[in-house]
Amino acid sequence: MDEVSTTLSRVQGRVTSRDGTPIAYERYGDGPPLVLVSGALGTAEGERSLGGLLARRFSVVAYDRRGRGGSGDTGPYAVEREFEDLAAVVGEAGAGAALHGAGTGGVLALAAVAAGLSAGAVSVYEPPYSAEAAERWRQVAALLGQGRRAAALDLFLADSAVPEELRFGVADLARTLAYDIAVLGDGTVPERLLARVHARVLVVDGGASPAGTRHAARAVTGALPRARHRTLTGQTHEVGPHVLAPVLEEFLTEDRETAEAA
Repeated sequence: MDEVSTTLSRVQGRVTSRDGTPIAYERYGDGPPLVLVSGALGTAEGERSLGGLLARRFSVVAYDRRGRGGSGDTGPYAVEREFEDLAAVVGEAGAGAALHGAGTGGVLALAAVAAGLSAGAVSVYEPPYSAEAAERWRQVAALLGQGRRAAALDLFLADSAVPEELRFGVADLARTLAYDIAVLGDGTVPERLLARVHARVLVVDGGASPAGTRHAARAVTGALPRARHRTLTGQTHEVGPHVLAPVLEEFLTEDRETAEAA
């Protein structure tokens, strides 16, 4: 954990989702509300580095998606329950809260807004709509279907920058990969769904990420009614928070200024 994350003044709490599931969150900073939506295997704790940087301008709320960290996991699972979880967190964060999601967290944020979630601007980092990613997700799904969680986790983390010693810490979250698979769908860019997202959206990718990942980011941008695309030179899927934070801050500040002037 870096210096920013260890010196944050955090307020922790829980909200209750529509189906009664408790959703744990933490809030830090002061300013316009911003909710961080984690990708696969992510938790609120993992968002502290980015959140700490953004907390200089925003009231940042990071939460544990259901089945992770301090949140409950009422069954049976359905993607719609995650929409309701996010809606509860947005309600706690404050009216007009902006959203930022990484990986499948970005997919979830866009799908929730398309389904009617009232939120402000949305930013997403590398939503995993690519043939290569979709194939890996299908293989992970097959392993989970066979009850081989450890193998599914190993496959998902293959070629990732997660240190070996930290992989044990996410082993108990392997079952939640099935939730991200459900959120992602068939892995193709859902053009009809994205056409229903009328919030302003920033789609970001890393300049050192695979070509398929970058192509997907451009395709998502093209399918959204009000979106722009940004590539961060030299970055990969494990983007540096110090590189991403000022880009998000600029976009979200500009969005608020535009809304106030309208």
